[in-house]
Amino acid sequence: MPKEIFPQAPVAAVRPHITSIHGETSTDNYFWLRERENQEVIDYLEAENAYTEAMTAHTKDLQDNLFREMKSRIKETDLSVPWQKGNYYYYSRTEEGQQYGIICRKKSSLEADEEVLLDLNELAEGHDYFSLGNWTISSNDQLLAYSINTDGSETFTVFVKDLQSGELLPDRIENTYYSLEWANDNQTLFYNVIDEASRPWRLYRHKLGDDPASDVLVYQEDDDAYFLDVWKTRSDAYLMMQCDSNITSEVHYLDANHPENDFQVIKARQNGIEYSVRHHGEQFLIVTNENALNFKLMSVPIADPRPENWTEALPHRPDVLLDGVLAFKNHLVYLERHNGLKQMRIENLQSGELHTVKFPEPVYAFGVHGNAEYDADRVRFTYTSLVTPSAVFDYNMNTQERELKKQTEVLGGYDPEDYQSERLFATATDGQKIPVSLVYRKGLKRDGRNPVLLTGYGSYGVNREPTFASIRLSLLDRGFIYALAHVRGGCEMGRHWYQDGKMLNKKNTFSDFIACAEHLIAEKFTRPERLAIRGGSAGGLLMGAVINMRPDLFGAVIANVPFVDVINTMLDDSIPLTVTEYDEWGNPNDSKYYHYIKSYSPYDNVAATDYPHLLITAGLNDPRVQYWEPAKWTAKLRATKTGDERLLLKTFMGAGHSGSSGRYDFLRDIAFEYAFLIDILAGSS
Repeated sequence: MPKEIFPQAPVAAVRPHITSIHGETSTDNYFWLRERENQEVIDYLEAENAYTEAMTAHTKDLQDNLFREMKSRIKETDLSVPWQKGNYYYYSRTEEGQQYGIICRKKSSLEADEEVLLDLNELAEGHDYFSLGNWTISSNDQLLAYSINTDGSETFTVFVKDLQSGELLPDRIENTYYSLEWANDNQTLFYNVIDEASRPWRLYRHKLGDDPASDVLVYQEDDDAYFLDVWKTRSDAYLMMQCDSNITSEVHYLDANHPENDFQVIKARQNGIEYSVRHHGEQFLIVTNENALNFKLMSVPIADPRPENWTEALPHRPDVLLDGVLAFKNHLVYLERHNGLKQMRIENLQSGELHTVKFPEPVYAFGVHGNAEYDADRVRFTYTSLVTPSAVFDYNMNTQERELKKQTEVLGGYDPEDYQSERLFATATDGQKIPVSLVYRKGLKRDGRNPVLLTGYGSYGVNREPTFASIRLSLLDRGFIYALAHVRGGCEMGRHWYQDGKMLNKKNTFSDFIACAEHLIAEKFTRPERLAIRGGSAGGLLMGAVINMRPDLFGAVIANVPFVDVINTMLDDSIPLTVTEYDEWGNPNDSKYYHYIKSYSPYDNVAATDYPHLLITAGLNDPRVQYWEPAKWTAKLRATKTGDERLLLKTFMGAGHSGSSGRYDFLRDIAFEYAFLIDILAGSS
């Protein structure tokens, strides 16, 4: 697009807001953008959207081509692998042209007539945004409870459907969160609600037919650092209520046959001690980090589950992270991570034999799902890699044989042999080896000229898994390399990887990412002006921090709903999630943490320098990262940065943290982002 016809960028008004803490006075010129009800704020966001639209108008044909490419690779009318629960097989399916899925079941046999439980397209009709929060079937298979949201705020309304008549019952419960579970009497529902800071803090018990206003408050979590959740064991025997902060757990249990009774605590919360509970026969199995950095497995009789009765079932191992345990009647499935890769070990409780499931590629990912039957001798998992489309397997835990149930089809003649994946290791400033997973089309020349999209996250112990995505082919087939930086702050290399990337170690996350970028350049995969980076939420914080530290190292940046106004957010405990985040970033009311956070907070460290081209996104109804963080950051960058590089802000005015909800709308959003990258990097070839 010729420079002379670029439209004028919006300018946010400067209205100084002065605060003082720890003897330091700070001025925030764009604090007023927090005023959601102020029409001037909405007008500013709309002006930014119009500017972004104008600045990317010349890529419209490219966006359309990318969308058609991505859409052409997916099987629009498709069916998931059915999973069994009791007398029914459950599955979801999609239809060509429909934005959302359809949830169905069949009784006793896959040859039986289909029963549609929820057509999400019908529920979404008339709404620009739609999200299904949760759905659960009563023990007698006759009632369906489900929750929906239509604005992206993650506040849900619960409905109950009579599956015999197909009619909705009068029961309608507002202001709920994701938790929703039936007791075994087929009459009682447990659900959680949120407080003014969008924190799930109360657990209620609802009896069908009763006025929700009279529902019984079962438990209230008064500590602002904790979230409350409720779920049901796979055996259907117990309801479990879990109260979690970022570093501490407390679990309560209730016989699902007696919903009127009180929940009983298993182990009272103890700061820094995390644990999760699974039911197995006459015991509870407990995965905990007490005196075990990488977690260990304990067991305890349900009859008296006090901590003094816990016994060790699987000891702590310094080189293996125990991610969790799946309990079947005759088998235990241990989900672990070793040398940066996930692994699955299975113990036969009758023979005592233990074996590790083998996977065919050196870099891969898997996940267990659809294992609703406690008595089963098969475990279902999904396997994928950067070059292998997702495949669903049923694995016989006795014979060690696996059955392929389905491999995701990539239409248009995809051949994994045309692509190469590998794992490299970059050296961090303190000598740590940081894994980097790569995928690219074979035949690529390492001449320093390839466009690269490097992504990262590095917070909350969340791992970036090397999974397949057909949308990525639109980049790979245009010569891009796609890379994942497994930086500290995740748990890829064990729990210490997380500890070394949080609190007063947070800057390791940023320097690790920079080291990964420098390694790709040193190995002649790319050069700075051809290197694009992308991250969302806490990964958006990563984007903001690294471009402040090394603005010269990157050519283009996509920051999705970025958490960039860190110090101001963490000082405001009225904002959703703030108090719960103290254990991740530190409490800035303590001067030690205040000065450390402020030293890397992207908004507070914007400088008068040439930044890379930037595309920033926000969601007006986002409860996790408030829209004003990316908006304020954009405004400050506009007023401060030098150079002619593009700075674009796109706010989803009717959505939240995840952007558009429909599957085609999602592809449109990705096509928009990819077109931005291709357009920018093409000019640097």
